[in-house]
Amino acid sequence: MNTPRHETRTAAKVFIDGQAGTTGLQIDRLLGCHEQIEILRIPEADRKNPDKKQSFLDAADIVVLCLPDDAAQESAAMCHADTRILDASTAHRVDPEWTYGLPELTADRRQTIAGATRVSNPGCWPTGFLLAIRPLVDAELLDAGQTLSVNGVSGYSGGGRQMIERYETRTADHPNDLWYSRPYRLGFGHKHLPEMQKECALSRPPLFMPSVGHFAQGMLVNIPIDASFLNQPADALAIQALLSERYAEEPCVRVHSPNENSVLEDGFLDPQANNGTNRIDLFVFGNDEQILVTARLDNLGKGASGAAVQNINIMLGLDEMSGLTISGVST
Repeated sequence: MNTPRHETRTAAKVFIDGQAGTTGLQIDRLLGCHEQIEILRIPEADRKNPDKKQSFLDAADIVVLCLPDDAAQESAAMCHADTRILDASTAHRVDPEWTYGLPELTADRRQTIAGATRVSNPGCWPTGFLLAIRPLVDAELLDAGQTLSVNGVSGYSGGGRQMIERYETRTADHPNDLWYSRPYRLGFGHKHLPEMQKECALSRPPLFMPSVGHFAQGMLVNIPIDASFLNQPADALAIQALLSERYAEEPCVRVHSPNENSVLEDGFLDPQANNGTNRIDLFVFGNDEQILVTARLDNLGKGASGAAVQNINIMLGLDEMSGLTISGVST
């Protein structure tokens, strides 16, 4: 009796340089159950040995850099020209030789990511800002010469291991005196500004006013839009319709009805509702004169590690959602 032949596919090898950091650990966790990917893990004792690390860089189909900017640049320089790299740092996000890895951003971005050898993973704040605003600029509804304001709140995990330890210590030592919401980068020099301006095709950088909340993960990104910023009259319904049409086929983006009260809890919007998923929600509130577009996402999910896995899948020609979760359902 003949045994049916099944096509087998060799697992792609992925090396996470910086596997012990916040983003690296999350990527490792998400890829750990990915049947078509083999994770190459360097022993702790060899992490700072350049010869040992070189062997891992050479053996990988994709190298994921979860490092500070300077270290990411050093590791990228150690890779061969044909080694495919996904950089989760800020180092290459506006480098013209690297592809900005936000597949939902433009109609051709997935195809570009799929063929790229150098892909830069987006920041969490820019992901929310760009997916909320870029369609309005592309439609020439929003004047790209306006100075936009961006504000919001993110969980403290966005600051990496040291910030996580500080907030967890505060929780343990001063449970009745938490830090709640604290604005930072008050001098407007945030590292995300260059990618926000470039990838949104703006004439000038936005006024960016982020805050950190006393919760681990989740975030809200708010962009207020005055009627004077628009090239033609448009209310909340018109802007919601534009966003809804743009993202109709995007599995990770959910556009809510304008002024939707059902998403609020006693009038408040929960920044943590998408935690553990790769979903981003877009909300439109307001009237004829003033509009607020808000993005909600998990800063460690669609804002970091989930986005990285999504890009890895695209680069390898795999199911884009493999290993990721949307609406609480693993795909």
